[in-house]
Amino acid sequence: MDGIFRRIIFERKALNYPIARNILSKAENEGIEIKYSETGRITGIPGKDDADAFFEGKNTLVVGARSELEFQSCKPSAHYQLPLVSGCAAMCEYCYLNTRGGKKPYVKVNVNIDEILNRAGQYIEERKPEITIFEGAATSDPVLVEGYSGALKSAIEYFAKSEYGRFRFVTKYADINKLCSLQHNNHTTIRFSINTERVIKSYEHRTSNLKDRIDAAYSLLNSGYKVGFIIGPVFLHENWRDEYKELLKKTSDKFQDKEIEFEIISHRFTVSAKNKILKVFPNTTLPMEVQTRKFKFGQFGYGKYIYNNNEMDEIKEFFINNINLYFNKSIIKYII
Repeated sequence: MDGIFRRIIFERKALNYPIARNILSKAENEGIEIKYSETGRITGIPGKDDADAFFEGKNTLVVGARSELEFQSCKPSAHYQLPLVSGCAAMCEYCYLNTRGGKKPYVKVNVNIDEILNRAGQYIEERKPEITIFEGAATSDPVLVEGYSGALKSAIEYFAKSEYGRFRFVTKYADINKLCSLQHNNHTTIRFSINTERVIKSYEHRTSNLKDRIDAAYSLLNSGYKVGFIIGPVFLHENWRDEYKELLKKTSDKFQDKEIEFEIISHRFTVSAKNKILKVFPNTTLPMEVQTRKFKFGQFGYGKYIYNNNEMDEIKEFFINNINLYFNKSIIKYII
């Protein structure tokens, strides 16, 4: 997926790090537009209206150095977020990141990777002998920018040497060949976000197709990684049971007898997300009728609309029964 960015904006302080200078050289060789930020404030991303600004943001990479080294929590996936990358160049209509990146949601890589990993080590020390798990994709899809930053390689090799630290991340991209040969010591879990063919085609723009994601997951499994699948967001559209059963059957062709972790996430949305989505994707068919949903406060204090209790019970019953039917050694971490 190299070449997806039209412009790269460098924070001046980031150029003190070799990774940023390597990215600059790569950008110059590829003829990508290069801009600089003296203060860390990101400007220079065009956009004549809300939709244009959104898409131009998605086509922009920012190279910075993270100064804030306190990590946020990351329930239920992990103990902490590992802030290597933020933002995502994919254009999934339903994504909650649509409300986090402003009107021009650029992707940012942090090049002070050693400082971030050293801070992770401090968190590990504070919690040992308990295992501490770090999520590398809480606010991003880091695989897409791995060719620029190498952050996943650094993190995987760091946690391979950690007795009490573990790393995990999720992706919708199949470009993982360079990760297969890394020394990971079985301390990294790589999950793939998968969904029905209908959902991927309708809502997950600029991502790898389902077959490529499943094949990539199988390659990683054969390289000794722990592999999992996030199925989400689950939509209760017409024929949802048939389509999600077909998804599980396709996946089980390669993973029926493997130890696989599943995380199931039902569709939910906030009012602010709905308003942003309708501006950027005015013809979306996403189901966002508040009158059909249950209102619930999230862990960060904002309210969201989720499926009602009976519908959630249907989702839980369906996935428990069918995952157990098609996968002999599956682990369902949660269904939310």
